[in-house]
Order: sequence, then structure tokens, then C-alpha cells
Amino acid sequence: MRLKLRAGAGPFRSFGNLAVEPRAYQLVPLLMALKMDTVRLLIADDVGIGKTIEASLIARELLDRGEISRITVICPPHLCEQWQRELASKFNLQSEVVRTGTASRLERGLPAGKSIFDVYPVTVVSLDYIKSNRRLDDFAARCPEFVIVEEAHSCVRGGGAQRHQRYNLLRRLAEDNERHMVFLTATPHSGDEEAFYNLLSLLEPRYYDLKETYGQDREKLREELALQFCQRRRPDIAEWKDSTAFPDRESKELDYKLTGAWGQLFDDVVSYARQIVKRAEGQKLLQQRMSWWAALALLRCISSSPAAATQALKTRLAK
Repeated sequence: MRLKLRAGAGPFRSFGNLAVEPRAYQLVPLLMALKMDTVRLLIADDVGIGKTIEASLIARELLDRGEISRITVICPPHLCEQWQRELASKFNLQSEVVRTGTASRLERGLPAGKSIFDVYPVTVVSLDYIKSNRRLDDFAARCPEFVIVEEAHSCVRGGGAQRHQRYNLLRRLAEDNERHMVFLTATPHSGDEEAFYNLLSLLEPRYYDLKETYGQDREKLREELALQFCQRRRPDIAEWKDSTAFPDRESKELDYKLTGAWGQLFDDVVSYARQIVKRAEGQKLLQQRMSWWAALALLRCISSSPAAATQALKTRLAK
């Protein structure tokens, strides 16, 4: 039990080292974690409630207390930069992204016998990079003592060698009883019973027995699980009377005129899109539709931003 009262600070320190002010309900997972000697927590809140903030609060608190010194976030590749930005902007944690495109650079010049995870205290690791059998053993041996797993449900669903590798990775990490692990998912149960109980077993192997346990034994396990499972829907958050958490969306359309080089580029792309559609006249219906969709996609990109337009035109030119 690590929950301690501090003079003037409550059960945890003030948030002066954070660039974000947590909502009251976002402190619940932190309070749950502080009651555990080894943190094993499944946060299954709805999308938008703030699972990233909730998990990072726990990591930041244990780091500030000196109970951990290294942190890693395991997530799908497309979320690596997002996690890196969130850790830096909201929690003052500078991290390195570890995946196929960055690992060689990070490994260059490392002291003999040291790995990326020894040298860089905060890392964001691509799940697809680290799950392979040839990297698993080294990562399991050197993995930081605090691990956040984003979209944990994607690692335990049945079917396919890829999913099997992901589950093996998390199971190996969970075998260390002193490793703190926080699992994040908005869909803990997607209809796959086996996957759900596999996920629960990462918190505590005995929870897999819930699948075939009944009566008082089942209720006892469920009571234990409740101390490690945090799940709130948006209606649940209303009970906290936090009216600023989900403000009403107000939309308004405004007209504006494109001018200068940006306006000229837009006009040129519109003319080009018209040519795409015109060239397809007289062709089969499928070719006409494909040309129409290509033109629409190009116009959506040009309407989005100069960067999106540039990328779309480069892609089309390459083809």
C-alpha cells in the first residue's frame, strides 16, 4: 500500500510539474494505482474521457516519487508521435520513438552492453517493431519497470500469427511480478470471450478462471478484479458535475476567398480535376467512377491544407 497523506498535498503531490490540469474523474485511476504495491490496471474508459492523461498521471507520480526510473509506452505505429507529443506537452516527459525507422539511429554510439531502453529513460515503442521473436527476448530482459499498453484489446484477439506475437509479448512482460503495467482500451470486450479473459489474465493470471468459475468463487474474483478495472461511460462522467469536460459543440460556416499563390494553386488543381473527369468520358462505368473519386479525393486534400495538397499531388505524380 503506497497511498500516503502529505501535508498540504493530499494523497499525491501538487501538479506544478504538469502542463495540464486533470479533471476530477481522471484522478480515479491514479488513486486506484496508489493502493497497489505493483500497479496492474486496466483502464477501459470511453473514447475522449482521457485514458492517455490517466495513464500518464500514474507514470508521472511514480517517477516523481522515485519508485520508477524508466517508462515505456507500447502502441500501434500510427500513435507513436501522438504519444510523444502528449508526454512532452502535458507531462514534461521527453521521449524517444523506437521503431524500424529510428532504432538504428538510437542504437548508434551506445556503450557496449547497453540497449536503447537502458540509455533512454522514456520511450514510445511501436508494437509492430518490438513484437517480433528476434526482438522479444532482449526487450523482455531490458524492458522498463513501468509499461503503458495502448489499444491493449488489439493484442489479445484470436486468429493469426501476428496477434499471437502481440499476446506473447505482453504475457512475457506481465510475468515479471514487479513490473508496473497499465493497459488502455475503449473496447475491452468486443464479443470475443477468449480475448477478453486473455486480457484480464495480464492483470492477474487467476482472472482467466472467471471464464469457467461460478458462485462465490466467481464473486470473489470479480471483487478483486474491480480493484484493477476502471471503466466509465460518458454518462458516468456527468456525475462528477464537471461541465467543462465535454462542452457543447457549436458550428458556424464562414465564407472566405483564396488569394495569392494559394488561390492560384487551388484554381489550377480544380482545372486539373476537371480534366481527370473529362478524360474518363466514353470509358466503362467503373473507370468513370474511379476518375470521379480520384478527382474528389484531390479536391478534398487541396481544401484541407497546403501540406495535404502537396502530398496528394506528389502521390499522383509518382503514379
